[in-house]
Amino acid sequence: MNKFFKYLAITEGYSFLLILFVTMPLKYLAEMPLPNKIVGMAHGVLFLSYIVVAIIVGQLNKWSFKTLLIVLVMSVVPFGTFWMEEKYLNDDHIKA
Repeated sequence: MNKFFKYLAITEGYSFLLILFVTMPLKYLAEMPLPNKIVGMAHGVLFLSYIVVAIIVGQLNKWSFKTLLIVLVMSVVPFGTFWMEEKYLNDDHIKA
């Protein structure tokens, strides 16, 4: 489950950056809303999946409430899921 969450976190992070730096400028500067709708829907599914899987992984790894809160908050910070994945999902921080 940890490996799946790592890939989910990275994918969710890329989708967030794609929205921020590609599709939003296209929507507002080039008046092209369709890419934002498509990527936005995918990002929404990834975001909700990230939240659910983070809670499950947090319980499996016996994370403290503070750690779980940090992991959840990183989903709304640009580049946050990449930092979180490196800090909390490497082998040193995961309890088997």
